[in-house]
Amino acid sequence: MQPGYQAPPSVLPSLPRAGVCMHFSSLPSPYGIGDIGDAAQAFLRELSGLGVAVWQFLPTGPTAYGDSPYQPLSAFAGNEMLIGLEPLLRAGLLEEAELHPLTTLDLASVDFGRLIPFKHKLLARAAERFESRASAKMKADYADFMQQHDDLWLNNYVLYRVLKTRHGEKPWPEWDAEFVRREPSALQRISEKYRQELQQLQRVQFFFYQQWQQLFEAASSSGVQLFGDMPIYIALDSADAWANPELLLISPEGIPSQVAGVPPDYFSEDGQLWGNPLYDWDAHARQGYSWWTARMRHAGEHNHLVRVDHFRGFESYWAVPFGETTARNGSWQRGPRDSLFLAMQSSLGRLSIVAENLGIITPQVEALRLRHLMPGMVVLQFEVHKADFDPAQVPVQSVCYTGTHDNDTSLGWFRGGNQDTRSKAEQKSTRKNVLRLTGGSVETVHSDLIRLAFSTPARLVVVPMQDYLGLDSKCRMNIPGTTWNNWRWRMKPAELDQQHRDQIHTLILESSRA
Repeated sequence: MQPGYQAPPSVLPSLPRAGVCMHFSSLPSPYGIGDIGDAAQAFLRELSGLGVAVWQFLPTGPTAYGDSPYQPLSAFAGNEMLIGLEPLLRAGLLEEAELHPLTTLDLASVDFGRLIPFKHKLLARAAERFESRASAKMKADYADFMQQHDDLWLNNYVLYRVLKTRHGEKPWPEWDAEFVRREPSALQRISEKYRQELQQLQRVQFFFYQQWQQLFEAASSSGVQLFGDMPIYIALDSADAWANPELLLISPEGIPSQVAGVPPDYFSEDGQLWGNPLYDWDAHARQGYSWWTARMRHAGEHNHLVRVDHFRGFESYWAVPFGETTARNGSWQRGPRDSLFLAMQSSLGRLSIVAENLGIITPQVEALRLRHLMPGMVVLQFEVHKADFDPAQVPVQSVCYTGTHDNDTSLGWFRGGNQDTRSKAEQKSTRKNVLRLTGGSVETVHSDLIRLAFSTPARLVVVPMQDYLGLDSKCRMNIPGTTWNNWRWRMKPAELDQQHRDQIHTLILESSRA
């Protein structure tokens, strides 16, 4: 630490508050997927009326293989599938009849296979009509957007997407060599030949950011904080890796020397091999951590709070030689530690970061987090099986959860679903401990766990929407380690009925978290 350094104040609310975890894709809408337009605005009004102070969601970058928000094609771009279509209708860029095929999609889950190609066509159509139909105000806002974002990330992103399509959606290390190496003459040739396609992609990103800005302003006005999520690593097949290979442990051809993962532990004898390229932290330091500062500035401009996934990787990270089939043969490497956060704070001031500090966390990782007064996380599903767990000892400066997007719903977890890795004996003892701690019953366990979380000293408690609604394992959002049938759950239009509203509002009022 630098002499005289003073850590910033906590980023959490000054009084106990309640939050919800609900990704935009899960919101009710008539067009196959929830969105950041009318669907998000309607949910925001619901939250304000219920007394919910914080809305947490998953990363909002453009997704690719497996539809995972945690492997985005860009750390800066927005996921076009989350763009609301009603605002484009009102702007005259789409016709209502053009949206009708989307109304035939399932209301209870996202059918990405059918949704993506059709919504891409609609957004391209809206972008084509922009010049002739957009209002003067919208065109002025677009010009401001281009001026603010083009050099920072947008130009690289749209070039990457056009080249990816031109190469049959293959990862960039498999492209023609001149594009892998970003030869200026080759990029100039693409910029001229595909000018219209590039402009369409720019306009689609503008649609996303215009709607996001409107949502951010509405949330700020209603007293609801937007709580975003930032994966620590970027995907190898991303615009960021293609544009900045010198900041990663990869060759100019895009071949990693080492990749990310976590070592073997109680839960996995082979560890977890994530496969993301690792950062060349020495290269970042030589640039004054400018890329990370830009990334955190971008996140801070669009969110009130940001959860940083796998925070422990900033202290030490598990590096696995490229080509290994498991994470067993990795080694711990030193992360950037204080130097990264001091550099970002020097440029940005207070960092509104919540650190994901779950799993096996060393004293050194916790010391790094605490030196910068970053709140950590406590997840009841990971704690209540312990005989010595005391809810009253949950830290004030933490975010407490019943479960997260990677957990089963609390009801499904309590019952023990097909994907449960616990033994029958462990399930039985956990159920016994839950009933002891909550003083509740089998029939009301989901609301009893919420009440238990609300009773902790944690300044912020975040509850997945599935737990507020008392839903079972069929409504789980993600099963880690699998690539099929994840990220699809949606709340049905009438699921949040008056009875559930009253129950949620009462839980929040009784705990003095409104």
